Amino acid sequence: MTRRELASTLAFLTAAALLLAWPWLSGAVTVPWDAKSQFFPAQAFLARALATGQSPFWTADAFAGWPEIADPQSLIFSIPHLILAWLQPTPGFRAVDGVSFATLGAGALGIVMIFRDRRWHSAGALVAALAFMFGGVCASRIQHTGEVMSAAYFPLALWLLLRTLERRSITYAALCGVAVAAIASGRDQVAMIGLYLLALFVLLHWLDGADHVKRVVASIKPLFVCGVIAVLLAIIPIVLTWLLAGESNRPEIIYAEAARGSLHPMHLLTLAFSDLYGAVDESVPYWGPASYPWGETGLVLAQNMAQLYAGALPLVALIGLALTSRSLWQREVRCFTIACIAAILFALGWYTPLFRVAYEAFPGISYFRRPADAAFLFCALFAIVAGYSVHRLLMIEERAFRRAIVAALIALLAAISAALAGAIVTGTLRVALWPVAVGTAFLIAAIATLWFVRRTSPSPLLAAALLAAFMAADLSYNNGPNVSTGLAPDNYEELLTGTRNKTVALLKSSVDMSTGGARRDRIEVAAIEYHWPSLGLVHGFESLFAQNPLRLRDFQQVTGVGDTVAVAEQRTFSPLFPSYRSTMADLLGLRFLALGVPAEQIDKKLSPGDLKLLARTEDAYVYENPRALPRVMIVPGARQAEFVDLVRTGWPDGVDPRKGLLLNRAPPLADQARREGTATIRRYTNTEAVIEADAADGGYLLLNDVWHPWWRATIDGTATEILKANVMFRAIVLPPGKHTVRFTYHPFIGAWQQLRRKLGLT
Repeated sequence: MTRRELASTLAFLTAAALLLAWPWLSGAVTVPWDAKSQFFPAQAFLARALATGQSPFWTADAFAGWPEIADPQSLIFSIPHLILAWLQPTPGFRAVDGVSFATLGAGALGIVMIFRDRRWHSAGALVAALAFMFGGVCASRIQHTGEVMSAAYFPLALWLLLRTLERRSITYAALCGVAVAAIASGRDQVAMIGLYLLALFVLLHWLDGADHVKRVVASIKPLFVCGVIAVLLAIIPIVLTWLLAGESNRPEIIYAEAARGSLHPMHLLTLAFSDLYGAVDESVPYWGPASYPWGETGLVLAQNMAQLYAGALPLVALIGLALTSRSLWQREVRCFTIACIAAILFALGWYTPLFRVAYEAFPGISYFRRPADAAFLFCALFAIVAGYSVHRLLMIEERAFRRAIVAALIALLAAISAALAGAIVTGTLRVALWPVAVGTAFLIAAIATLWFVRRTSPSPLLAAALLAAFMAADLSYNNGPNVSTGLAPDNYEELLTGTRNKTVALLKSSVDMSTGGARRDRIEVAAIEYHWPSLGLVHGFESLFAQNPLRLRDFQQVTGVGDTVAVAEQRTFSPLFPSYRSTMADLLGLRFLALGVPAEQIDKKLSPGDLKLLARTEDAYVYENPRALPRVMIVPGARQAEFVDLVRTGWPDGVDPRKGLLLNRAPPLADQARREGTATIRRYTNTEAVIEADAADGGYLLLNDVWHPWWRATIDGTATEILKANVMFRAIVLPPGKHTVRFTYHPFIGAWQQLRRKLGLT
């Protein structure tokens, strides 16, 4: 691929990518679901923190306090999102969606450069790049922003790694280290599997050729440079998240639970038939594996997670070549083929031995659920191998080409038979006929296109343009916006800072977030829509919950709530938080509730008058809890209690939280009568709370924010210990008199000290 061919290839790629991404970039649709309920609020919080001169490392806008810096979904360590936050204090949907497509474009560039380095056909490069950007799970799961970013960096890192190994270049080693750090900073399963696959490429490079020892020795220095740079850049976010994992509700996922997120072998048919199971057609009940027609499979997968379609052309080329020659095992492509097979075997989870071996033997695997996430890497490698197959089919002799086409037709008949057999067995033949027919039409059209390009023998650039045009038409039709990937922006209007939503306006006008008093209100938003619980991160009010599968273990045990509260059934209660009328609800300062159904439908223990109905808006029933306690209080006494028992049995009878704290240790102060004191919030930001306290007889100052080991406190400038009180809140021992108490967040120092303790160094 000459420079002219490279420039033309990139021009064709850019044109096709803009065409395929235009529905999102134009604002006609926006990436829905997790991208809006989880990642967009994180982006909005990050931008607002930077615009107001605050640190984004901690947020009080979710979970009664949350270490945002350690959350892999916070986007703090995503450089493209950090740049966007700096440029746009109030980001819009198109800008955030655009970051995802731009980063995928960087990955596509890495694929093109891999092809150029190997002098493979530019048409194959284009097919591979488009299949990666707009095919497979990068298309069907574009809503999972973090994993998309990790997958997007993988081809770029792979290209730089291959150059590092082949050229023994320190410059490329340094650049590879940066790319590897970008992957690792994603801190998700796609990032982890991607790093293992990169290590596999290194191993295969060492084993390739005659003198293995010489190859190993020659690579040590550049790999060392790459590794040092990657570690230096990624070690902080990785350690922070590792420490958070140990304190979270998900310190480890047991094998049986993780393996329930396996791809089913029948999911592989979506490589040929894009919507075989009705995953994106709202008029068709989803009938793929892990649905009712298949019976009990034991799988737990969202229906879009098994959409692997990357275009008919890549599949035809790969299958035809694989069935008629050993080309995919040639030295120039063998490592890609092996890595591709390893990725799909991992993604199939408990249906192959590989996942169990990896779970038991490889560090980090047990931290994640859903081996199906490896499909992100499988699709990237599939695109490269398929693009290489296009290259070979355009170069091999005529007889071999014909054999490949015949083999592809036979494989198509086998795929049709398997799809129809599955539909017959599950009683869904009628709804399966159309997607099978559409897929068959595109596969035949792909064969015809390949045949035409091969027979007419146009110039490499014209061949690339023709195949790119077919790919664009195919992916636009089969992987265009759908219920999982592109919905009207109006569905998420409440997430915009300038929203006209009356419920949001009422909540923002009702809460007291001011300083100069002891009160600071929290809100619960539940049972409305999927993205509503995270509104606090966008609008700056403190919502009790947010859409995030991670939360601190103490908070999860106290509240008893799972991943989300999008529907009423998901708003469960616990012994310590048995009702909206409970001591814990009051301690949390839960003053307002916006619920999509009447409160009595969620909380069966409520009695008339427990909550005051403020308004019935178009979206919600808005209530006030008049018993909500202040954010900061001076409590005269304390008693020891086993927090493990409290989580199991609930708040003890006869204990008034305004009169006594519950501590998991002997109270530092003697039990005696003390006069009441007062506390006033003078300053409250993301990472600092300054409180003026006046207690003639001393006592305990209680701050009803979640306790976390990275917070520090001072009294009149002198350091003091932060006690864990009432299972999950912060308290300090307050001497008699007037004092200024300052709570500050120190994630790096705190994490370092915590790490030393975990490693037994202190």
